[in-house]
Amino acid sequence: MKISTKGRYGLTIMMALAKKSGEGPISLKSIAKENDLSEHYLEQLIAPLRNAMLVKSVRGAYGGYMLSKDAKEITAGDIIRVLEGPISPVEVMENEEPAKRDLWIKIRDAVKNVLDETTLDDLANFESDEEQEYYMFYI
Repeated sequence: MKISTKGRYGLTIMMALAKKSGEGPISLKSIAKENDLSEHYLEQLIAPLRNAMLVKSVRGAYGGYMLSKDAKEITAGDIIRVLEGPISPVEVMENEEPAKRDLWIKIRDAVKNVLDETTLDDLANFESDEEQEYYMFYI
C-alpha cells in the first residue's frame, strides 16, 4: 500500500490543526505557507475531511478550519480512509493458496492496527526518543 500525496498532505493539515487546537480557526493559507504546500491542493483535500466531520469550517475574516473532535478521538486511519479509501495493501483472492491468503490478511490487519492505534494527538505531539541516523552512500 502506498500513501499518496492526498494522504500525506491530509495528515499535514490535520496535524497542523491539532497543534493549534484551542487557538481558534486556522486558515489553509497559513498551513500551506508553513509547510511549503499548494493552498489550492489543500483546499481540495479539506472538503472530504469536512464531509467526514473531522474538521469544521468557520466563515469570515478570521475564519478557517478547526478539528470537530478532540485530537485523541481521531486516528490516522480515519484520515487515511477518507482521503485514500479502504486500507488494503494486498488484494486477498479466494482461489489463492491458504498460506499466502493468510499472509496477506496478516499484513492488512497489521497496517490497519498501526493506523487505527495512532491518534492525531500522537502525531501532533510526537517526540523522537532516539536520534535518527541518516546514511549517505557514495558511489
